[in-house]
Amino acid sequence: MDRIDLLPVGRRVAYWRGRRNLSQQVFADRLGKSKSWVDKVERGVRALDKVSTLQDIAAVLRIDTAVLLGRDVQPAEVAERTVDVERIRAALSRYEIPLGRPAGRRPVLSVDRLTREVAHAWTTFQYARYPQVIDLLPDLLTDVQRTHAHNPGAGRVPLVEAYRITAALLVKLGDAELAWLAADRAMAAATGDWILVAAVAVQLGQVLRAAGRVRTAKSVMRAAAYRIASPMIEYGTPPDLSLCGTLLIQAALAAARYGDGAAVVELLDEAADLAERVGDGHDHHRTGFGPTAVDLARTATAIELGDARDAVAWHEKAIQRYGWRYLPVEHRAAHLLDAARAYLQVGDPVAAGRVLVDAERIAPAEVRHRPAGRDALAQAARELDAPATLTQLADALGVG
Repeated sequence: MDRIDLLPVGRRVAYWRGRRNLSQQVFADRLGKSKSWVDKVERGVRALDKVSTLQDIAAVLRIDTAVLLGRDVQPAEVAERTVDVERIRAALSRYEIPLGRPAGRRPVLSVDRLTREVAHAWTTFQYARYPQVIDLLPDLLTDVQRTHAHNPGAGRVPLVEAYRITAALLVKLGDAELAWLAADRAMAAATGDWILVAAVAVQLGQVLRAAGRVRTAKSVMRAAAYRIASPMIEYGTPPDLSLCGTLLIQAALAAARYGDGAAVVELLDEAADLAERVGDGHDHHRTGFGPTAVDLARTATAIELGDARDAVAWHEKAIQRYGWRYLPVEHRAAHLLDAARAYLQVGDPVAAGRVLVDAERIAPAEVRHRPAGRDALAQAARELDAPATLTQLADALGVG
């Protein structure tokens, strides 16, 4: 059934019921309907015109509601993400501050107050509380612009950091184009301060990879890393080394995406040397850089290069490091999504299910709100040996 999306909705129900090995009677019982009702739906005699009924059917079949309705209809979670992104787009589209127009009755915040607000937003993001970050960003973006206009010197760092958070969140939500705008604004504001530029470049690397510009990402990340890595890099401070190492990781992730294994090894070995000097348990410039972060990157690059067994080995090594527990929740949960992919590729759906359940436990939004998380969950839930806890989670979220 190569073109299931072209079938009438009733036929799609029948198709997916067959895929789930459900008889009409069992399917009807789970829906609380009669077998005759199911038969009429599948033959197109009875229309499915209630969203709640479609959602119930999708939940039983462990698929997104959009699969039943076709490509152009979004499930509730996707529609919610679209609304969230539009709220951020609206905030980024306001030009009252640069045009010198009043921005409502909001007062100009002091730099100290704004710095605390930005730090709170970063912490909220790193705990993977994405819905809360979405609520914070519109007002925060207005506030940082107002403070920067009032005090360009002192207000520069909060402005750059707010744009960094925005870009990082938008990558999570799957909008690379809008994330690129936020990263570009951050880069423009940071120009002239190489440490700020390097910090922004971390998010720029994520954006470029999300947009499929992997060769550009590798080139830009490498250039930014080596710009920080002065000839006297052996005397570099841990924050500077963390930025340099994180940019090397970003370059390696980009290289892995287009199959340059030699570059991946070179870049990650360089990053590992810096990581040993920084150590674990730090979060300089919101990078979480250290030896454990390099091992996580080795997992991700091995998956991209098709070396799933190596990826599993790196994952299992990394989570035994003491530095694992000190990484931000967002970083750990994102890695667990990678680990799930690796386990699926080596034919171990039970382990894949276990790490996905762990990811959902420590950072529910990473699985529930992030498209990559929902995709990983859907893929794992289709496996015959998927754990019951995983299929229950997939059922609850309407994926499968």
